[in-house]
Amino acid sequence: MALISLEDLEGLDDEQLDDDVTDRSEPMNEEEQDRMYAHWQAVGRTHQVSVPTEMRGPIQEMTRRNQSSEQEQVPFVTVSRHEKLGEVLYEERVYPEGKWACVSKGDTLYEQSISNAFMKLMRFICKENSTGRYLGMSVPIVNKVTMSEDGSNFMKEVLTAYYLPAEFQANSPEAADPDISIIHRDTIRVIARAFYGTTTEETISRQISILWELLGNSGDVHRDHYMVAVYENPGIPQRRNEIWFIRRGS
Repeated sequence: MALISLEDLEGLDDEQLDDDVTDRSEPMNEEEQDRMYAHWQAVGRTHQVSVPTEMRGPIQEMTRRNQSSEQEQVPFVTVSRHEKLGEVLYEERVYPEGKWACVSKGDTLYEQSISNAFMKLMRFICKENSTGRYLGMSVPIVNKVTMSEDGSNFMKEVLTAYYLPAEFQANSPEAADPDISIIHRDTIRVIARAFYGTTTEETISRQISILWELLGNSGDVHRDHYMVAVYENPGIPQRRNEIWFIRRGS
């Protein structure tokens, strides 16, 4: 069974929990922690995923921090924007080099891989690192998918990456979990198209097809791998994601 992912752990809907739990920056008492964990168990059941008890602390920490501080945006420069009738079809952007914390998982389903990977990254963010500090949340979380040789489906292995906030780019913390690697990514140039809702292999495949239809036969874009950027939490019914095509040479 999959573990809960970024989309289910990043924040809480104020309609689902009382304001006295969500709108605060100080630590919660035991009763509030129990309510919080019970809430996320319920969320997990609706997604057929499991939230282990060791996630109680990270869930509380990230929820509390997200209520009191803004998330850091992964830096980028917009190169061009393509629109039709006022609607943005896609953008081309350059993301500068930087350090990312990455986890690779190869579970049966895409959803399982990203859920298991983000559980590990969440614990890393919430103090299971060499600084012993909460590192801060950055968005988007980026999942790299690789296609089979005939391009018909996804390979099992998915790489989930969290951009280290600016404070930690020069001196990166080490992870307590050996499955987490800190890697340096070179500058990449992407073609990004937004879509909304859940991210599954089916929905991602559909978005890949749509973007290829818009681009036509572009030879300078990779066809063997893509990236899926996830921005928002489950309190937003139609949460924002993006499909990224990677320019060759990136």
